[in-house]
Amino acid sequence: MENHIFILFFIIGLIFGSFFVVVGLRLPKQESFGMDRSYCLCCNKHLQWYELIPVLSFIFLKGKCNNCNASISCQYPLVEIITGLLFAISYWFIGFNLELMIVLLLHSMLVIALVSDLTYMIIPNTLLLFFLPLFIILRSVEPLTPWWSPLIGGLAGLVIPLVIIIISRGGMGVGDAKLFALIGFVIGIKKLLLCFFLACILGAFLGLILIMLKQIKRKQPVPFVPAILLATWITYYFGDYMLDWYLSSFMFI
Repeated sequence: MENHIFILFFIIGLIFGSFFVVVGLRLPKQESFGMDRSYCLCCNKHLQWYELIPVLSFIFLKGKCNNCNASISCQYPLVEIITGLLFAISYWFIGFNLELMIVLLLHSMLVIALVSDLTYMIIPNTLLLFFLPLFIILRSVEPLTPWWSPLIGGLAGLVIPLVIIIISRGGMGVGDAKLFALIGFVIGIKKLLLCFFLACILGAFLGLILIMLKQIKRKQPVPFVPAILLATWITYYFGDYMLDWYLSSFMFI
């Protein structure tokens, strides 16, 4: 039974992931993503229902638009699979409870931000403002211990990146700071500090790989949300173990 529910959450994640790609692409351009049908970015042809099936449609169409034969970005199936895995793994670790809803919303926000950041190097304020009241309500009903941890985490998530932005004169985007503020509110101060540290390490590592592969030049801006998403995932599920290991190994108190 557990395996069936795991697969169900994966399928639900695939469906939502397909929608998140549309939101991430349209939100920065202030386009509607409600009732408007998806369309090819090259020929503007509205897609048929069979062209909207997550992952499978990309395979059936062989990555090409049926109308103009333009290549379809592999961003679609990748984001759909990532979202499916995030949803399924969240259920596997957490089970059915209110915390699962909080985590699914957190993953949803990060996936949409990922699409926008990879495409436009922008994290829309509209996206963050949509999720903020939801997190406030849910964290009020399902609080962390201590109760003030989300408040300090949200403040630290905003202030620490802003200080780095000021010192480095643009080494990080303001949108990243706002995103960290919401992440800090959800996961609390201790995990926020670990998340920020991991995101910086992962971001630097990703940038180094892209430079070695000659995909970017030195000092060229690189989307930071991929590192933030991975760091948040690691921190949420394994942060307590990592912090306990660190304190037991390096803190003599």
